[in-house]
Amino acid sequence: MELLKGFLCFLLPLALLQLLLALVRRGRSSTQRLPPGPISLPIIGNFFQLGNKPHRSLTRLAQTYGPIMSIKLGQLTTIVISSPTMAQEVLQKHDISFSNRFIPDAVRAYDAHKLSIIFQPVNDRWRSLRRLSYTHIFSGRVLDSTQHVRRKRVEELMTYVRKCCHEGKTVNVGRAAFLSSLNVLSNTLFSVDLADSERDEARDFKELVWNIMLEAGKPNMADYFPALRSIDPQRIRGRMSLYYLKLSTLFGQMIDKKMVMKTFSKDIPENDALDVLLKISQEDTNEINKDQLVQMCMDFFVAGTDTTSSTLEWAMTELLRHPTCMKNAKNELKRIVCDGKQVEESDIDKLPYLQAIIKETMRMHPPAPFLIPRQVYTEIDLCGYTIPKGAQVLVNVWAIGRDPDIWESPMEFKPERFIDSKIDLRGQDFELIPFGAGRRICPGLSMAMRILLTMLGSLINSFDWKNDGDFKPENLDVEEKFGITLHRANPLLAVPIPI
Repeated sequence: MELLKGFLCFLLPLALLQLLLALVRRGRSSTQRLPPGPISLPIIGNFFQLGNKPHRSLTRLAQTYGPIMSIKLGQLTTIVISSPTMAQEVLQKHDISFSNRFIPDAVRAYDAHKLSIIFQPVNDRWRSLRRLSYTHIFSGRVLDSTQHVRRKRVEELMTYVRKCCHEGKTVNVGRAAFLSSLNVLSNTLFSVDLADSERDEARDFKELVWNIMLEAGKPNMADYFPALRSIDPQRIRGRMSLYYLKLSTLFGQMIDKKMVMKTFSKDIPENDALDVLLKISQEDTNEINKDQLVQMCMDFFVAGTDTTSSTLEWAMTELLRHPTCMKNAKNELKRIVCDGKQVEESDIDKLPYLQAIIKETMRMHPPAPFLIPRQVYTEIDLCGYTIPKGAQVLVNVWAIGRDPDIWESPMEFKPERFIDSKIDLRGQDFELIPFGAGRRICPGLSMAMRILLTMLGSLINSFDWKNDGDFKPENLDVEEKFGITLHRANPLLAVPIPI
């Protein structure tokens, strides 16, 4: 409704803009052959065919127009990919041509896109920052050395759930997972709990992250009608600028505090990632500077918390809806870990059914249903079609995960399909790419999997669970709310029961 009102308000100037563009293009000959797609309306294109769940709408359209489809969103040509074969073409075979990100107007706030690892174009600076983040935060060696940080955060989650259990309270699963994910990242980077509910700055921080995710997930007219960027009609960029400023200030203060401590004492041990990165920046500011450090922190927190918590919430939802799957998971945990014990990262390789649950959850409920949109930096021929420069590219992993030509009984939650299967989610099997693929694959994949598996395994091994309400498990709703990540429309409230 908000978007519709915006369109009506700006209908006249956009109509004039459309007419001007049409006149400019008249007389230009073109041999372009766009992929097939639905007929678009003047000015607004195919907006009203998307609805409030565009991942579903585009899946239905792809059934008519095929696995590579073009639509118009305002002035923006958008290419939609809906099959593993076409995803491999875009993300692997022609990766360099599709490696740039589409930059939403919201991310242009505070010039965040200029330093962001997520949105920077693939260049030497991007490669250097990505290498630093992988080497000093996400490599297997570093993750092994920091597993005590994640273990303690899972212990704290179990303590919280145990308290709810004793007091007879329900657990908001998504919120609890979000706070735990925040603390994993804040301790990995800064050795502090930023989700400590007793601290005012922690409460402010949580609200900032939530607000950034909320604004980034809103449809923004300025993305589809570039002429509107200067006026920011929905004030999204204005609000994001304020949130980014506050977050940047918070991280900047934490970095300054570390730098002062290191100035007065050279013998302070390197306890976290920031210590290591600061040492690198002091030795060579061309490698990484303070502004890049601040933006790196912002990227990790915004990208790494909401996706992890939403995936865990969906996994718990499906297990509550499917008691047999819950029982199978509990039996495996009882056999390998023992009842009531917290799951350790060293247990993960011995828990194939638990791993299958996460894979099946990400197949049915990928955290980012279109991944992070790409943008074509130069015109390219793809499978006989012309993809124009500047086109946005959406890879509909939600559609791929529910394609009956790929998956048997795709609408059923069946973790068993991954037992003895070689399909992995590390970007090589294009039937299952929730973290993306190619050079832009999510660098935090390994950390996310460790967090998800230990949190989920510990929750179902330490407690029995039931729905909050008197209804059958299969009637638990699975309504979605589309945004930058795919959330449940209603928070999952579950009742923990002592074992």
